[in-house]
Amino acid sequence: MRIISANLNGIRSAASKGFFDWLATTSADVVCVQELKAQLPDLSELMRNPHGYHGFFHPAEKKGYSGVGIYSRIAPDAVVEGLGIADIDAEGRYLRADFGKLSVISLYLPSGSSSEERQQIKFAFMERFMPHLKRLREEGREIVLCGDWNIAHKEIDLKNWKGNLKNSGFLPEERAWLTDVFGLGWVDVWRSLYLEHPGYTWWSNRGQAYAKDVGWRIDYQIATPGVAATARSAAIYKDVKFSDHAPLTVDYDFAG
Repeated sequence: MRIISANLNGIRSAASKGFFDWLATTSADVVCVQELKAQLPDLSELMRNPHGYHGFFHPAEKKGYSGVGIYSRIAPDAVVEGLGIADIDAEGRYLRADFGKLSVISLYLPSGSSSEERQQIKFAFMERFMPHLKRLREEGREIVLCGDWNIAHKEIDLKNWKGNLKNSGFLPEERAWLTDVFGLGWVDVWRSLYLEHPGYTWWSNRGQAYAKDVGWRIDYQIATPGVAATARSAAIYKDVKFSDHAPLTVDYDFAG
């Protein structure tokens, strides 16, 4: 089973850069996308149901902002749009699809880098999302949470960690929160496979960050222990730049 997570930084922009052409070559079973920056009427047929995939979306109410989606080769048994928390759901940050014994979730945590106000909104999201993460673990299902978590967990997860200790995405409170997430039994799949490979998935558009690989690992597949234990390999696709993020692919030996 192959699962891909990709922050598109605009689905229309990523489409124009060949994202859906690439997707057709991946043999992915489930694809989670974030930062659609589009409403449903904005989506072409290719964006809605590319190459035979079933497409599901949770757009933000604000035009040109946020939004998440899931593509799957087989139709899910159920789809859950949003967390049931009005201000979070208005920003289109959570979409879940159930397939047999497995649930796959596309998640987009807020960024706090633009202002102190947005950082406080991020902290509020984290506080309210933690009980949901606990409830998910208590369901007893196998779950893969894919997405842009907007937090680099440890020093290995970003190139210039010393220069970012006071910046959103690497704040002590954010990193401690992610540690608490893993303390619930959730598994960081990339790091479980590759202890010493940084695995950057996002690069600033400033300077030569992408060319020099001055990156951050903020896109994750975080899973329950059962399905995480079946992960065999993972890869970050950089041959074509669809976005300021790179797609993260994980192959699991899991039959749901």
